[in-house]
Amino acid sequence: MNGMTRTDEPAVPGAQTLINGIAVLRAVAAGSRTLADLTTMTGLSRSTTHRLVQALRAERMLRDTVEGTLALGPALIELGFQAREDISIPAVARPYLLDLSDETRDTIHLAAEDNGETLYLDKVRGNRNIEIRSWPGCRMPLTYTGIGKALLLDRPDRWERQYLDDRARMERQPEHDYSGATAFARAMGRYARQGFAFDLEENEPGVRCIAAPVRDASGAIVCAISVSSFKTFMPTDRMRQLGPLVRDTADAISRDLGWNGR
Repeated sequence: MNGMTRTDEPAVPGAQTLINGIAVLRAVAAGSRTLADLTTMTGLSRSTTHRLVQALRAERMLRDTVEGTLALGPALIELGFQAREDISIPAVARPYLLDLSDETRDTIHLAAEDNGETLYLDKVRGNRNIEIRSWPGCRMPLTYTGIGKALLLDRPDRWERQYLDDRARMERQPEHDYSGATAFARAMGRYARQGFAFDLEENEPGVRCIAAPVRDASGAIVCAISVSSFKTFMPTDRMRQLGPLVRDTADAISRDLGWNGR
């Protein structure tokens, strides 16, 4: 093929070496700690693996531990922090929000927790010619909204207290609400097990939503997404069907933020 790849693009000199080096780094990250382990894990020859390890050591991407084994090096930590600083969660999430809105025809939100409240970061309007009363920058109580509940899924220690705090400080009580903090915590337990939460008109009469958490590389919840619409378009059966789709979309955003699924 005259040096051309199957895509008819010029082959990049050293590309395979780069790919092999990345394979070595991934193998160390997965637990391989010796040259023999790396050779087995990557399928590379011992001599090739040794050369790659030497080069990665020189670039501080691998280091030797006091036990004489290999570990990821400080250069990767530096790059990781830089990558984290460069990431804009709304920018990463935006294409997924647009796709989700196209697929569901409903309003999509992105929000994060800020000072114990739900802070809306982005909104994509659906095409049903209805208006949900929200906008980027607005704030809502965490336990009144589906997206706020999604932000709390990993914090069972806060469920009952947050429920009580939100209702003590708000001038309005939800028209549709749980019977009390214990009932709210039971519902949150179900939401945590399934990976997505519901708003059943607690925040706004006639409006329902499904929400799921977005995680960063550490696995911590950093924001959440939701699909919202009028009750007419959100019967219970549809909410249950949409739950896995919303959760999968949130997981896709999480992977782009470095989450590995664990």
